[in-house]
Amino acid sequence: MEYNCQAMLQELMDKEAIRDCLYRYCRGIDRANEEVLRTAYWPDAHDRHGAYVGNVEGFFAQALPRLRSGGRGVHQISNILIELHGDIAAVESSFLALQTNGATPTHETFLCGRYLDRFEKRRDHWRIADRIVVYDWIEERTRRELAQDNDNLFGKRQPNGGRLLKDPLYAFLTAVRAQADPTSQKDHI
Repeated sequence: MEYNCQAMLQELMDKEAIRDCLYRYCRGIDRANEEVLRTAYWPDAHDRHGAYVGNVEGFFAQALPRLRSGGRGVHQISNILIELHGDIAAVESSFLALQTNGATPTHETFLCGRYLDRFEKRRDHWRIADRIVVYDWIEERTRRELAQDNDNLFGKRQPNGGRLLKDPLYAFLTAVRAQADPTSQKDHI
């Protein structure tokens, strides 16, 4: 009985670590935060992401400059199904993504699909080793109001999200971490 409880606990911990990794991916993409994004992939990972097919370094090289050039982006992940096979996992997760870019801020793209990820556990950490992005839905439209600055677009709905350290998340995390451990100056994800 004890072995089964230990095995069940390990399975729960592994699945939670995989979910956490998927959420870090979303934060890294939406905030254009390379450091966080890198924690979601193994350095030798492969990614099939729309028109891009190649190693994860190439994915970062083409995605991050585009994300950092402006625009807005929100990724939501749900329906996470995890099939564990020792230190390898087959993971299917649904995503919704709403995106604009700096070059054409009035062009909005809404995507729905699934990430088919092979996760690997190395040195007690789960990360993506191989990703296939499956697209199930797309809507593209022009929304002229998106060309406005945040104050005009959102009005009293403040604060607003943004890329990199402009996002309120980072000040929030710094404040909570300082309150939790005022002697710690460690950076966290």
